[in-house]
Order: sequence, then C-alpha cells, then structure tokens
Amino acid sequence: MKKTVWLAVAFVLAVIGLVVATTFSGQRVKVEVCIAFNGRSDCRTVQASTREDALRTATQNVCAQLASGVTESGQCENTPPVSVTWK
Repeated sequence: MKKTVWLAVAFVLAVIGLVVATTFSGQRVKVEVCIAFNGRSDCRTVQASTREDALRTATQNVCAQLASGVTESGQCENTPPVSVTWK
C-alpha cells in the first residue's frame, strides 16, 4: 500500500482512540432534575464530569422543553428545581 493510505489509516485510528479515551475517561456524575414552570413540569437526567456541569446541563435540558423563547428560558433556569436526585 502507498504511504498516504497508511497515514490515513493511522489518522483514523488515532481519532477513534481519542474519542474512546475522552468518552470513558474520568469519573462521571449523573443527576436527574425536575422543574415545574408555567403550570408544566418535566424531568431530565444527564451525566457530566462535574456536579456543577451536570446540574446546569440538566436544568437547561428541562427548561428547553418547558419554556418558549429566551426570556422564559432564563426565568425557567432561575426557578428552583422541584427535585434533584444524584445517581
């Protein structure tokens, strides 16, 4: 095979290795956040590398379902959760 084919194969393997390593490395925290907003409620579960990231992402995910528009999203994200369950 040509040198360029070997380089392409090596590059693809390196990218796959990097993706696998970053996906499975480090401890992950998992949280379920439930929020009631504007008469509706919803829950979302996420995993992240830190508790802060997990809580923020879960809150944003819930509010994406409950709120309509930027203003409501901001209000929803500032609403205290009904429940936060660390898993």
